[in-house]
Amino acid sequence: MAVLPLLLCLLPLAPASSPPQPATPSPCPRRCRCQTQSLPLSVLCPGAGLLFVPPSLDRRAAELRLADNFIAAVRRRDLANMTGLLHLSLSRNTIRHVAAGAFADLRALRALHLDGNRLTSLGEGQLRGLVNLRHLILSNNQLAALAAGALDDCAETLEDLDLSYNNLEQLPWEALGRLGNVNTLGLDHNLLASVPAGAFSRLHKLARLDMTSNRLTTIPPDPLFSRLPLLARPRGSPASALVLAFGGNPLHCNCELVWLRRLAREDDLEACASPPALGGRYFWAVGEEEFVCEPPVVTHRSPPLAVPAGRPAALRCRAVGDPEPRVRWVSPQGRLLGNSSRARAFPNGTLELLVTEPGDGGIFTCIAANAAGEATAAVELTVGPPPPPQLANSTSCDPPRDGDPDALTPPSAASASAKAADTGPSTDRGVQVTEHGATAALVQWPDQQPIPGIRMYQIQYNSSADDILVYRMIPADSRSFLLTDLASGRTYDLCVLAVYEDGATGLTATRPVGCARFSTEPALRPCGAPHAPFLGGTMIIALGGVIVASVLVFIFVLLMRYKVHGGQPPGKAKTPAPVSSVCSQTNGALGPTPTPPVPEPMASKAHTVVQLDCESWGPSHEPVGP
Repeated sequence: MAVLPLLLCLLPLAPASSPPQPATPSPCPRRCRCQTQSLPLSVLCPGAGLLFVPPSLDRRAAELRLADNFIAAVRRRDLANMTGLLHLSLSRNTIRHVAAGAFADLRALRALHLDGNRLTSLGEGQLRGLVNLRHLILSNNQLAALAAGALDDCAETLEDLDLSYNNLEQLPWEALGRLGNVNTLGLDHNLLASVPAGAFSRLHKLARLDMTSNRLTTIPPDPLFSRLPLLARPRGSPASALVLAFGGNPLHCNCELVWLRRLAREDDLEACASPPALGGRYFWAVGEEEFVCEPPVVTHRSPPLAVPAGRPAALRCRAVGDPEPRVRWVSPQGRLLGNSSRARAFPNGTLELLVTEPGDGGIFTCIAANAAGEATAAVELTVGPPPPPQLANSTSCDPPRDGDPDALTPPSAASASAKAADTGPSTDRGVQVTEHGATAALVQWPDQQPIPGIRMYQIQYNSSADDILVYRMIPADSRSFLLTDLASGRTYDLCVLAVYEDGATGLTATRPVGCARFSTEPALRPCGAPHAPFLGGTMIIALGGVIVASVLVFIFVLLMRYKVHGGQPPGKAKTPAPVSSVCSQTNGALGPTPTPPVPEPMASKAHTVVQLDCESWGPSHEPVGP
């Protein structure tokens, strides 16, 4: 019992436990400025020459700016445990790779700037964990692919998405349609060639859509565009109006863009790129009546085709119109055909039956449709019994089939009459091509029943060697036209259409008059004298040969004459060897000096003799003087 009071006395002497100390902040990275004195904490490293994300970052930071550096990759550990980060800027670096899950711990992040880098694709795991992201800036990269699930974690919170100045040809439109809170969507300066209908129908909060400078030829109507200001509304858009920018696209100004033409625009500078009649014109200066379409016309179809059972068969159908018609096929049983295990339908209008069966025979119907109407043509397929089995050592081959699936014929008269019944009052289809030669043909068509508001006729034709359509506009009072730009030895398909003003709608429409097929004669190659270039070259060679031979003969004659005269020039006689005299002039008396004989012709010439003391030498070089 005496021990207890002693312990009670020693208790006050025990050291009291110290209160918890705050965590020591991480040192600020070199060349960076850190704000750690007050909340929120920030690390600012713009233009610091960094090659990678600094490893000594304060993980409590709410703002991290790493713009204008040379960071090439974002690794998984670079931003780990930064759960309080709200703003991250990695703009204008050289980032090519972002590791999957690199932002997985940034669940509080509101803004991510990755613009001005070298990203080529964005996968499904690279933005994982950004469940509170509001602003995503990916402009000025090299993005060519965006995964369908790349934006899944931030689809419900994203308000600003900038994909401008990239190389995007396609987009995950279904994924973009789930961005219900997005206000600004930047798709400008990419390579987008089409936008599916209804792509923006669920973006009810979208206030600005920028599709400038892409490859769009048309923009389909969308329920979203009902918020665009119409011409009928007074000036000044309401607060909820959508701002749409689509300049710098090669717009094809036909009836599919009439809805866009009716919008109220003031300062936009969009222009038409096609058709040729409207190319280069200011979009908003083109009248609504000039935005016209042309109904389809079937120009080629397969002839009746017969194949044995079990073999493939290809049915072909070609049609022209504005916009380009879409071709579909209907089976003899009335079913719409598409891609399946036994058939494949191609965008160019070809239907391929991979394996034919006896029940596949009948009349197949080709339907070409666009915004202005549709046209039909029938193709007959006969499926015969399967061929007999061939012996292993047999050298025989299958006999040639009557029907060639690659051969094409113009549409039948029945389909042409059906087309006339669908498009308006019946007209005479007697289009004829007469007096056709190698490069020219005369096209004639009979007088039509009175068509109110007819403006002109249009001739469309192309050859069997290509699919390029050639158009000719003919005055309304003409019933014939001479084509003079044809190629010899080719088959042409030609159609005549009447262009008139539809009284019901007030728009320009077309009505087929008829079609015809003709062939130009092969060019005749004239037989006769050789071509002028050949004759000219031959004459030049012959003349050069004559000149060279003459020069050689002249040189040979000179050499022979020189040799005959003993090495002397011709015309001079050969003289004896001369006597050389070595003379010295002295101031003394003059001794006798032998005088050489003077030739007769030179004797008569006056000369002065100078007396010299000389010694004469003969040919043997012996002295002959005294």
